[in-house]
Amino acid sequence: MSDLEPTAPDDQGVPDDRVPPRDPLAPEEPLEPNEVQFRVMTAESVVFDLGDSSPLVHLMEAEVPFRSISIPIALPEAHALYNAMNAIEGRRPGTHELMASVIAELQADVIAVRIVRYEQGVFYAELDLMTTRGRAQFDCRTSDALILALRQGVPAPVLCADSVLSSFYS
Repeated sequence: MSDLEPTAPDDQGVPDDRVPPRDPLAPEEPLEPNEVQFRVMTAESVVFDLGDSSPLVHLMEAEVPFRSISIPIALPEAHALYNAMNAIEGRRPGTHELMASVIAELQADVIAVRIVRYEQGVFYAELDLMTTRGRAQFDCRTSDALILALRQGVPAPVLCADSVLSSFYS
């Protein structure tokens, strides 16, 4: 018997509190009416195309159906994101390295980046932090959130609202 399988009640009749693993083939439980479903994404690359006005960051869904989105970002943020993806440190801390150091020094953790919506060609994101005072969420540019997530000791997950992905794949 594995540690994840439920066991019979103990001698006092109290059932084991371990939860069995979810059957991946079982249908998903219905969402609450206002609940947003997120998909885990990975930052695949930053593309600098001299023929395009903005560099692009390519994000890929981590699970089937492996959808991807390309987000235009400014040149300085593209450079900072490329450095963060490749663990390149500058001779002096840039804005994002400084902010990552401040977050760490304040004993906070970036627990997630959420891309929450796409409106009129603009992606909107939130940076989700866990601090000693509790959880805090900040509205921010997607590029800044991605850079800070990748600058953590253990990169924070990047989550994209399913509605954002679906808007590109409908």
